[in-house]
Amino acid sequence: MKINKLTASFGKLENETLSLHDGLNIIYAPNESGKSTWCAFIMAMLYGVDSSERARAGYLPDKLRYAPWSGAPMEGSMELTADRRDITITRRTRTKSAPMKDFSAVYTGSSVPVKELNGSNAGEMLTGVSKDVFRRSAFIAQGTVAVSGSPELEKRINAIVSTGEESGSFSEADERLRAWQRKRRYNRKGMLPELEAKMDDTQRRLDDMGGSIGDVESLEKQLEETKARCTQLEQEVTDARRRQRREALDRLNAGRAELQRSSEEHDAAMTLLSQRREELGASPFGSREPEELEEEVQADLNELEELRAEAARKPEPLWGIVLMVLAVAAAALYTSLDVLAFMIAAAVFCVGAIVMLLRYGKERGAAAAALERQTALLRKYQARSTGEIKAALEDYEQLWESAKEAEQQELHTRRAYESARSMQSSLEESALGELDFASGDSETARLGRELTAARGEAERLSQQIAGINGRLAAMGDPLVLSSSLSCMKEEYELICDEYDAINLAIDTLREADTEIQSRFSPELGRVAAGYMSAVTGGRYSDVLINRDFTAKARTKDDVVARDAEYLSAGTLDIMYLAVRLAVCELALPEGETCPLIIDDALVNLDETRLEQAMALLREIAKERQIILFSCRKTDGR
Repeated sequence: MKINKLTASFGKLENETLSLHDGLNIIYAPNESGKSTWCAFIMAMLYGVDSSERARAGYLPDKLRYAPWSGAPMEGSMELTADRRDITITRRTRTKSAPMKDFSAVYTGSSVPVKELNGSNAGEMLTGVSKDVFRRSAFIAQGTVAVSGSPELEKRINAIVSTGEESGSFSEADERLRAWQRKRRYNRKGMLPELEAKMDDTQRRLDDMGGSIGDVESLEKQLEETKARCTQLEQEVTDARRRQRREALDRLNAGRAELQRSSEEHDAAMTLLSQRREELGASPFGSREPEELEEEVQADLNELEELRAEAARKPEPLWGIVLMVLAVAAAALYTSLDVLAFMIAAAVFCVGAIVMLLRYGKERGAAAAALERQTALLRKYQARSTGEIKAALEDYEQLWESAKEAEQQELHTRRAYESARSMQSSLEESALGELDFASGDSETARLGRELTAARGEAERLSQQIAGINGRLAAMGDPLVLSSSLSCMKEEYELICDEYDAINLAIDTLREADTEIQSRFSPELGRVAAGYMSAVTGGRYSDVLINRDFTAKARTKDDVVARDAEYLSAGTLDIMYLAVRLAVCELALPEGETCPLIIDDALVNLDETRLEQAMALLREIAKERQIILFSCRKTDGR
C-alpha cells in the first residue's frame, strides 16, 4: 500500500493537500504547523474517528481535538495505491455526533465503488493489520516511539509463531480466562463464594429448621405437660377454695358461737352485778366499804349501849317534891310562926326543890334525848336492836362479798367477751384474707399463684411455638430447601470443576505463551539489534525484549543488558525505533507493505546517529513507503 495524496479539513488543516511518493517522504515544517495533525488525519482516514470516546482529565478525544478550527465539517480524502489499484477513500461528517462516519471508496478517476472496503474495515483491509497493531508498529506518533503490548499485537505474534491465525492473543485469552476465574471466585466475590454463602445459608436454615422443629416438639411436650399441670392445679385450686371456704366459715361460726356464749355470760354477770349493786343500794349501809362500816357500826353500837344505859336511868322527882313540901311547910311555919329561920329554911328548901326539880327535868330530858337518839340509830340501820344491827352488818358483808364476786365475774366475762369479739374480728379478717384467693399465704393462694404461673408458662410456650412456626413458615419448605441445597451442591461441584479447569487452562496458556515468547522474542530482539547496531555504528550488539515489549540493550563491552532507565533519551529512542522496525518487519503482513508513518521521532539523536538513522530509513524505504514528519531540515541530509 502506498499513499499518494491527502486532502484534509481536519484540525487546523483547512482543505489542505499533501502529495506523497514512493520511498522516503520527508515533510519539513516548523512547530505548530500541523505535522501531528497530518499523522492523526492518516490514522482517521484509515480507521475512522471513534465517536464514543469522552473527554477526561488530561485527555481530549480526537473528535474534539481535531475538530476543524474553521467550524467546517471534519472531512477529507486519501488517494492511495493498493494491490496495484488506485483507490480514493473519502470520509465526511453528516452529523456532529458522528464525525467522518460517512465513508466511500472508489477507484480513482471513477465512481466505481470498491466493494470490499467500508468505513469499519478499510484500515485493516489496506494495511493488513488492525488499528491497534498499526498504532504499535508502523505508526510512530510524536513522543510515542516506545512500543507497548496489546492483545491485537499478540495475535499477530501468535499468528507468526504458531498457526498463522489471528483469532486470539495470550493477553485476551488470559484476561478472558481470568475474567471467568474471577467470575467464579475472586477473594470473597464470584459464583463460588455466592454459592458457598447460599449453601451455608441454606444449610444453616435447614439446621435452624431442624433445631427449630426439635425445639417445637420439645416445647409442645412441655406445653402438654404444662396444660396437664394447669388442669391438675385448677382442680386443686377448686378443692382448696371449697375446703378453705368451709374451714373459714366453720371458724367464723365457732367464733360467733363463742362470742354469743361470752356475750350471754357477760350479760348474766352484768345482771347479777346489777342485782347485787341494787341489793347493796337497798341496804342501810349504802354500798359502803365494810371496813369503814365496821368502825362506824361499832361506834354506833357503843353509842347505843351508852344511850341504852342512859335511857335506862329513870330520874325520881321525890327529893324535889320533899324539898318543895319542906319549903311549903317552912313557909307555912314562917307564916304562922313568923320565925325567920323558917323563912330561910323555906327559901333553902325552895331553892333545893327547884334545883332538884331542874335536875330531874334535865335528867328526864337527857333520857328522852338518849331514847330518841337510840331510836334514830336503830332507824338508821333499820333495826330494832343492836343484834339486828350486827346481823344486818354481817348480811351486808356477805352481800358485799357477793357484789365483789359479781364484779369479778363481770370483769372476767367482759374480758372473755372482748377477747371473743377481738378473736371474731381476727377471724373475720383472717376469713377475708383466706377468701381472697389471689394473695396471702394460704394453700389456695399458693396454688392459685402456681396456676397463674403455669398458665403464663403455657401462654409463653404457645407464643414461642407460634413464633418458631412462623419462622419455619418464613424459611420455607424443608424438602424444597433440601432439594435446592442438593442442586446448589451439584452446581458448586460443576463450577469447582470449571474453576479448576480454568486454573489449568491459565497455567497451560502461560506455559504456551512462555513457549511462544521464547520463540518470538529472540527473533524480534535479533532483528531489532541489527537495526540498533546500524544506527549506533555497531556500539549496541544485543536488544532483549520482554513479552510486554519493554526492552534492554547491551553494548559489546557490557556484561549485562542495561534497562531503559539507564539509557540516554537519544539511545532510548533508537532502541524503541529499532524495536518498532523489527515489529514492522516481523509482525506486519508479507507482500505489499503498508507505509511507515514517523512523527518527529528523531529529535533526540545527535548528528552522527541522525545520519545513520536516515541512512537506515532510506534503506527501508526501498521496500516500504516512509512518511517522516520533522521540524529539522537536517533530517534530510
